[in-house]
Amino acid sequence: MATDPRRLGFLLAVHRAGGVLAAADMLHVTPSAVSQQIARLEAEEGIQVLDRGPRGVTLTPAGRILADAAERIEAEMVEARKAIVAMSEEMTGTVSVGSFQTAIRAVVGPTFASLETRYPGVELDVQELEPADALRLLRTGDLDVVLLERDEDADSPAPRGMREVPLLDEPWRVVVPATFPTPARLDDVSDAVWLGPEPTTAAARALRRLSRTLGTTLRTRHSYYDFDVALALVAAGQGVAMLPALAVQGEMPDGVTVVPLPGLGSRRLVARHRATRHEPRPVVNAVIDEMVAAASAIELG
Repeated sequence: MATDPRRLGFLLAVHRAGGVLAAADMLHVTPSAVSQQIARLEAEEGIQVLDRGPRGVTLTPAGRILADAAERIEAEMVEARKAIVAMSEEMTGTVSVGSFQTAIRAVVGPTFASLETRYPGVELDVQELEPADALRLLRTGDLDVVLLERDEDADSPAPRGMREVPLLDEPWRVVVPATFPTPARLDDVSDAVWLGPEPTTAAARALRRLSRTLGTTLRTRHSYYDFDVALALVAAGQGVAMLPALAVQGEMPDGVTVVPLPGLGSRRLVARHRATRHEPRPVVNAVIDEMVAAASAIELG
């Protein structure tokens, strides 16, 4: 029969107090309750743990071994309780996140549910911002985390005092009007009219990379920042666009065809935070970990 660890506490009390009566006072129970627990401990272990004499009781050698084990268990539980208290204190507070539409929809949104389950004391404050504004607020301390996009060939490491955590690599897709012949390779779109992404975006960098790959200058028309605007322009027959996979998940507008061409490369989403002697706070790390988990669960069609 396995020993009930709670009985070791009674043995430890007898050892520390020097007798059954004193142990009962220490534990705020009756002496008979202490004696019953010791008797059950001896029955479970099949050994004698107390020498009972006219002048009181002392621990047998086996009893001292069990008392030492009880002290170690007690010490471990004290440390465990300290760790739990520290964790509950640290995993509370507000974490401010600056992001953009597709990352909020695919990564930040699902994080709310997981945080509520794992860290109910954590609150997210999400702000949809352009990257330049988000980075400025990160530098001033008004944001804790900023989600950014990178084209695959971008060489822009985080500046001093900052750190970036990769979240997701997603392939670029070509989006063409339904009346446009479905391309099978990159050369099929080299003469197409392209919709022009806002110059500072990863889509613009990817389009410039594609232009170098094809060895030609791609013709562009219009200008967009929001991917829904690009889809609307494609549906209107105004040109073709290169969009990340997250932007073309789900139902597409009528008149649009999404084509996964080889050689388009990928867009990377990263989470940037301050990295100093005192940052990030544990709660910020917890939020980033949940974002990484949410990103890893995304299935890209």
